[in-house]
This record gives sequence, C-alpha cells and structure tokens, in this order.
Amino acid sequence: MTWSKPNPIRGSLWMVAFVFPTLVGCVDIPAGSTEKNNLSEMDTASINVADKMTYTTYVARTSEQQMLGLMNTTRAELADDRGMFFAFNGDGYRSFWMRNTIIPLDIAYIRSDGTIVKTYTMEPLNEMGYPSLEPAKYVLEVNAGQFAEHGITEGDVVTIPDDL
Repeated sequence: MTWSKPNPIRGSLWMVAFVFPTLVGCVDIPAGSTEKNNLSEMDTASINVADKMTYTTYVARTSEQQMLGLMNTTRAELADDRGMFFAFNGDGYRSFWMRNTIIPLDIAYIRSDGTIVKTYTMEPLNEMGYPSLEPAKYVLEVNAGQFAEHGITEGDVVTIPDDL
C-alpha cells in the first residue's frame, strides 16, 4: 500500500463546500459595519515565531472578539510588533476572510504542536476565504509583509504560552 500527500485542491473544495458556508452563516457583522474590537481592553500574550520575531498579540478569547478580529483596525493602531492571536478548542480546518478589515495582513495557521501549516498575505476587504488546508488550532495575524521581512515560513515552530 502506498500513501500519498492529500490533494490540496480536493481539500480546498471540501472546505468551500462544507466549512466555509458554516462560517459565513455564523457571521452577524454585515459588510460595511464599523464595529471593531477595543484593543486596549483585550488580553495580550507574547508569541515567539521560531526565534525570528516575537509579537505582542491581542488574544481573541471570546466568540465576539474572534468574529471581529482586526476589523476596522487602522495601520496606526497595529504596530509592526503587534498582532492578534486566536486559540480554538482543538485542531480543525480553519478559514478566515477580510470582511471589514481595512489593512492587509499576514496570517499563519498553526497546529497544536506549534508548527505553522499555512501562511497567506490577505488583501483588505477581500471576502474570499483563506483556508488552512490542514487542521490548525491557532491563528496568528500580523501586518502584511512581516512574515517575509523576518523569514517566517510554513514549518516554523511557534512558542505558545501554556495559558492559551
């Protein structure tokens, strides 16, 4: 018996058919809304990526914080050493979009063992889903260009604090 790597296209189609509609159905925030997270009231955590860069991240703990993410956050509000960190209950297929997000972002999908499985640079206001393609427990979002600047790539290991 031979094993082959899963087909990413087939996996993407599965995600579009089954996962993405579920996520879209959960979003109560209409396009064009000015709602946003109050970053000054959010918990923070230090996230180190493969000893290449350490980000102080806003931790999206509640479902509302996770839904709002970095929507309507300006570039002036998100320094280069800042980001947002999402922790879910377990590894699963994830898909994020940029509804009401007005700045470009880099995103990393991270397995429970800390390994980055997929990265993207996401365009502002793009409602196309950016799928993890592999199960992930964590998500890190930072200003676009940060991953390239610091050489952060798929396969790098992220140090995640125990309380996350």
